[in-house]
Amino acid sequence: MAAPLTLRAWLQEATRLLRHAGVPSPEADARALAQHGLNLSGAALLLRAGEPVSGADAARLDTLLARRAARVPLQHLLGEVEWGGLRLRTDRRALVPRPETEWLLHLALEALSGRPAPRVLDVGTGTGALALGLKAGRPDAAVTATDLSPEALTLARENAHLNGLEVPFAEGSLLAGLPGPFDLIVSNPPYLPDTDRLDADPEVRFDPDLALYAGPDGLGVARPLAAEAGAALAPGGTLLLELDPRNAAAFAGELRAAGWRADVRPDLTGRARFVRAVR
Repeated sequence: MAAPLTLRAWLQEATRLLRHAGVPSPEADARALAQHGLNLSGAALLLRAGEPVSGADAARLDTLLARRAARVPLQHLLGEVEWGGLRLRTDRRALVPRPETEWLLHLALEALSGRPAPRVLDVGTGTGALALGLKAGRPDAAVTATDLSPEALTLARENAHLNGLEVPFAEGSLLAGLPGPFDLIVSNPPYLPDTDRLDADPEVRFDPDLALYAGPDGLGVARPLAAEAGAALAPGGTLLLELDPRNAAAFAGELRAAGWRADVRPDLTGRARFVRAVR
């Protein structure tokens, strides 16, 4: 019987297998799986690198590794993600919160500056990330969130409980009939063109299609959302959207043609991703 691998050797082999499977960050993912599977901090992982991994520990790590090599998202395997200062549970019920959306949270908090006790609506909340981030950042705000998916809303409520935040969640399409007026309507809606399914990363198939694709040009949700938002915003209120960088500028142009004051804000890589509009 072969001697058990040391943790260092397991990490090296895991990195090799993940790289061969096409995982974009194989070394970092291998470390994350080891920390999760063995319940170790980063420092403890280094200290125990020379120790053998055997028995139930080895079986657990190998199972995690096989699933990640099959391109199950790392966040699903870890069960949660740190995002916007929150701990969020993540699984197949909702889109995994992306790092770029943390900048949308920043822009949303910026839009609320100077507005006492604002009313805020997060449309298509998914995991609840934006709604909960806004409530954490502005405890005085009355934050409400909607989603079409009952499964996503269940997950969002779990995340609200996990973070000790009180946000009401309403099931329904777009504004779910909520009348407003709102000082801010924010959304990271589905924004990919349907044809992107053909070239999507393997991890994307674990996200709900409902949260990803929005018609031939990716604006099949943003357009009706803006129409409903126009009637629900308070005077001087803001609509803030994360969109596909391929069409954010064009959609801002559509909003200006419809009477909005609209501009595009870049993400941290400089790509035009966020549309900010005032009716």
